[in-house]
Amino acid sequence: MIPDGRAGIVGYGAYVPRYRIKVEEIASVWGEDPEAIKSSLRIEEKSVPSETEDSATIAVEAARNALSRAGIDPSDIGAIFVGSESPPYAVKPTATIVAAAIGATPDLTAADYEFACKAGTTAIQTCTGLVVAGMIDYGLAIGADTAQGAPGDPLEYTAAAGGAAFIIGRDNLVAELEGTYSYTTDTPDFWRREGQPYPRHGGRFTGAPAYFKHIINAARGLMEELDLSPEDFDYAVFHQPNGKFPRRVGQKLGFKPEQIEPSIVVDRIGNTYSGSSLLGFVRVLDQAEPGDRILLVSYGSGAGSDAFSFVVTDRIEEVRERAPLLEEYLRDRVYVTYGEYAKMKRKLKF
Repeated sequence: MIPDGRAGIVGYGAYVPRYRIKVEEIASVWGEDPEAIKSSLRIEEKSVPSETEDSATIAVEAARNALSRAGIDPSDIGAIFVGSESPPYAVKPTATIVAAAIGATPDLTAADYEFACKAGTTAIQTCTGLVVAGMIDYGLAIGADTAQGAPGDPLEYTAAAGGAAFIIGRDNLVAELEGTYSYTTDTPDFWRREGQPYPRHGGRFTGAPAYFKHIINAARGLMEELDLSPEDFDYAVFHQPNGKFPRRVGQKLGFKPEQIEPSIVVDRIGNTYSGSSLLGFVRVLDQAEPGDRILLVSYGSGAGSDAFSFVVTDRIEEVRERAPLLEEYLRDRVYVTYGEYAKMKRKLKF
């Protein structure tokens, strides 16, 4: 889809909890080789939410940072959509919590989205549609998670916490949307049934027929629609379930390491699920220059990918320092033991 009218990002923000647990700490509990795990996943540590943090508090912090950069009144926001697969309530929207916390008025539409790790990018598409249609002036799209991984499961090394928020509008853009393209199939590579505390996954099945197939088709579909090639982009951001997949899929698509590496954050904070590709996008926006073109491609198990092409505007340099850069959250670290981690994540069931 190429927007029939100007739209893009007016403000953006991120939040990552300060607590971390190292791969070595988790591996020591299960008697596994930490170096082999780090080599396989290309990850050193992951973020851990405190006992008072959840996907709602993460969404609120990210939204406040996005508002600071946008410089708009919260009452001007006409829609709020929060994408997450770890909402604090099974039946009660997170979007209404965010609306109240940031001071938005009741004159808006709000909803929670779920599509594994791509719900946040779907929220961006929805906000864009409403803005371009003239139904709202600004929309707030958020992807935030406190991801779950069963004790001893490979997911436990990567399932992390964090999120990002984007205010979508027509004017005063920091990044203009050129187009978006989605690719979706019924591919059950990862799932969690009602009442189950932890998700299950299809092991190696999550690679070729799931992650790689969908990202490649979404990215190629968008580039064909816009008549662009990898050489036309300054940065490429892909969903980061581990450190290997985004680098490998970028190479398959024809991107060079210098286009991909600036977005990689998974090695330092793990897979933040709905926040994963969006945090990589934030890291790129934190360093991009006016005129830079950015490819963003999410991936959600089940399965689907949303691809976007954004062009950075001159306004990026004006708003960038209005809120904490992602790097500040990445550097603010407090390490915890496995026992502290298990307590924070409520892994002990009585």
